Amino acid sequence: MGTSEQDLEQQWARVKAILKDDVGEAAYRNWLRPLTLVGLEGSELVLGVPSRVVRDWVRTNYADRLRSLWAAENKAIKAVEVTLLANAPAATPPRETAPATDTKTPAAPLTEIKDPRDELSTALDPRLTFDSFIVGKPNELAYAAARRVADASTVTFNPLFLYGGVGLGKTHLMHAIANHIRAKDPSRRVLYLSAEKFMYHFIKAVRYQNTHAFKDLFRSVDVLMIDDVQFIIGKDATQEEFFHTFNALVDQNRQVIISADKSPSDLDGMEERLRSRLGWGLVADLHPTTYELRLSILQSKAERMGRTVPAKVLEFIAFKITSNVRELEGALNRIIAHSELVGRPISIDSAQDVLQDLLRAHDRRITIDEIQRQVAAHFNIRLADMASARRSRAIARPRQIAMYLAKQLTPRSLPEIGRKFGGRDHTTVMHAVKVIEEMRQSDAAFGEDVDLLRRMLEG
Repeated sequence: MGTSEQDLEQQWARVKAILKDDVGEAAYRNWLRPLTLVGLEGSELVLGVPSRVVRDWVRTNYADRLRSLWAAENKAIKAVEVTLLANAPAATPPRETAPATDTKTPAAPLTEIKDPRDELSTALDPRLTFDSFIVGKPNELAYAAARRVADASTVTFNPLFLYGGVGLGKTHLMHAIANHIRAKDPSRRVLYLSAEKFMYHFIKAVRYQNTHAFKDLFRSVDVLMIDDVQFIIGKDATQEEFFHTFNALVDQNRQVIISADKSPSDLDGMEERLRSRLGWGLVADLHPTTYELRLSILQSKAERMGRTVPAKVLEFIAFKITSNVRELEGALNRIIAHSELVGRPISIDSAQDVLQDLLRAHDRRITIDEIQRQVAAHFNIRLADMASARRSRAIARPRQIAMYLAKQLTPRSLPEIGRKFGGRDHTTVMHAVKVIEEMRQSDAAFGEDVDLLRRMLEG
């Protein structure tokens, strides 16, 4: 007994309901609601779509699910074909307006179809802008280059290649570029995604024999942004496709922006011709942060959060958390959250308690040289003054503090400490320790200053 048209319509209604639950309202509205039930031809169910873009996208992303759902509804159905409806537009329709229609014949309402690039692209974080990026010596070149590319109406550096370690700001700059371009000129087609996602969609296109649509999609953008390109190392087929996509876009004078954890020349395992192409334009690195940059980042973040954090606490965090910006900001979030949840004022003591796991990870053996450098920097004197004969209070007091900290934080004997301070006698070190101890007891501000230096050094 055959399947009636009414049965098919009822089955299609159930399939659509399940699809809607599976993929969510947005994806369903953009890609699956435009599908029309054409009919059953033998064991093959035929669905129609209004454009080539929708057809290719559904075939690539939803074909398996459609087949399994229809097979569950009707065992007679062995295959599902998604075809282009008659008179469907051949060009990509997402940004086009509806054509004028004959007033005598009312036009059927058109379903709004979003650009497939919008769904393929990584969602941008609106907080990651140029204004929220803190610039310092370690990242000033990368920032300036990113800003130039985002501002330019024509292609400047192609490609722009940003590289650096984890948590140094590559992703922030990538989002900032994309956010800036889209805000400045919404008509420019920006596609931003990870190299892993690029590979995933390429493999799907190969699997469903739909590489032509894949190529058209990626080569029709104005700006292509690929994050963490090192992911495709060792993936020969993906590298080959990326190479051709890169060349096609550069030949068309379209902007390409790449990020990685290493410079192009250090991407071992990547094809030589691709490494060479990646270094064609401007290569800009983001160095590990300096103390000054870390402190600026913390001050800016606390201000954006509307929280008042004691300056000495920010200085303490900036000195102790040196790995990357992500960990640095996470430490500040933890301290603020702890204060609000527990009701304990933010102080160096509370920060040390809350961050003890991070501080242990950053713990290291303290040396007298390190103590001298830190104290000299703190009091803005020359490192050489630690061993000099100068006796002015502006020099002598920081020197005594350094001797005191050397006694407290290192296993060195008094004579050894004295030798590191210009060959001074051990009694000079004993006197310095006694003076600093007494001043710590009598002057709370002075004691807090010494305690800050100590915590910075020991963690």
